[in-house]
Amino acid sequence: MANRIKKGDQVVVVAGKDKGKQGEVIRVDGERVFVSNINIVKRHTKPNPQAGVAGGVIEREASIHISNVMPFNPATGKGERIGYKVLEDGRKLRVFRSSGEALDV
Repeated sequence: MANRIKKGDQVVVVAGKDKGKQGEVIRVDGERVFVSNINIVKRHTKPNPQAGVAGGVIEREASIHISNVMPFNPATGKGERIGYKVLEDGRKLRVFRSSGEALDV
């Protein structure tokens, strides 16, 4: 099955500690997604002067399973499911299932 969520999509978290929050997808790794300012974790990092890393406690985004996020529909203000519509020229277009409105511009 194809991934229905892509980099740059606005998503809302539907399960977990950040349920209800929304953000933009930074990266998709298989079945895991990284969302800006969601699932923030602290990591103790050693300094590495050769790489220019200062070290100390660093906060960054951890991944979330793709099933715990839904694409955000600005028209309704909620997360909604995604379907596909094939255009006459053969291109596939992602659409919201509730309204049929196109997600890709």
